[in-house]
Amino acid sequence: MFTLLEKALPDNLHYMNDQTEFKNKPTVSGITLTGFSVTKHYKIWFAISGTLVITSIVLLSTWKLVPGIDFRGGTLSELEFVNPVDTGQIKNELTLGKFGNVTVQPLTDRRIIIKTAPIDEAQLENFRKTLQEKFGAYTEARFESIGPSIGRELAKKAYWQILLVLLGIVLYVTYAFRKIGKQMKQGLISGWVLGAAALVALFHDLIIPAGFFAILGKFHGVEIDSLFITALLTILGFSVHDTIVVFDRIREYMHKYPYKSIQTIIDYSVVSTMARSINTSSTLVFVLVAMFLFGGETISNFVLALLVGVIAGTYSSVFIASPIVYLWCKRKARV
Repeated sequence: MFTLLEKALPDNLHYMNDQTEFKNKPTVSGITLTGFSVTKHYKIWFAISGTLVITSIVLLSTWKLVPGIDFRGGTLSELEFVNPVDTGQIKNELTLGKFGNVTVQPLTDRRIIIKTAPIDEAQLENFRKTLQEKFGAYTEARFESIGPSIGRELAKKAYWQILLVLLGIVLYVTYAFRKIGKQMKQGLISGWVLGAAALVALFHDLIIPAGFFAILGKFHGVEIDSLFITALLTILGFSVHDTIVVFDRIREYMHKYPYKSIQTIIDYSVVSTMARSINTSSTLVFVLVAMFLFGGETISNFVLALLVGVIAGTYSSVFIASPIVYLWCKRKARV
């Protein structure tokens, strides 16, 4: 296969956009290189991502994310009544009872989740008494109470978790590819360049799910909790895994074909790993869709965040990180 590639790829010692490099190429995992170039059409990929990222930033600035009780403090009660209940009536009664901002989420016609602002023991007793008198007997399947100060502390820790994970990933990518600049392409690529490209892709993968949940919070009252932070951290790990696979293939082909242009090498590296990325992501997406449809209300928001993040992460690994590396090399070659 590599012999065929050497014949198919021209001996181009210059850094240039030679379109003839993509003609009559072999297939990899059933994908043909002919007519497809990630680097050639980078403006299209950046325009799509830029639109989504800017829209997400605007949404987060205006509507913001709706914090759950994990971050703002409050109580959560999961109750199962003997008789069917109306969530609207329950919310009205609790609002009249001055229990603060009350959210009632139906699970079934008898099972509901009620979220309130922080309340003391006397208010909690009155809360339970009101429900029993107005709507009949019920059993309490779950009860959680978090104070406002603890909620603020958890929010602060969540921010630090994300920042530390991003920093750790950038340092790891930089260290893993630390020798690439000394050995290949006259130093056009360095470990820091790959680390920076990975960081941009990861920011893309974080901001899009966050913007999506800002929309859900505005129109459907969806709140973010510690599971949402867990989903974001999982997205980071999944996304950087795909990105590293592409970067490693770039390093492999730079060593194999040091006389080829960096554009050719990056395009071939992306296409040769694209089938793997799509297959892996598709399998995960199928599982997440099944979990979202049949997994229950408790994990639905967590699964939805993962679903949006996995799609964004697969896109950024192929269409964002690699073109950034190409543009850096192109700029440095002209200096």
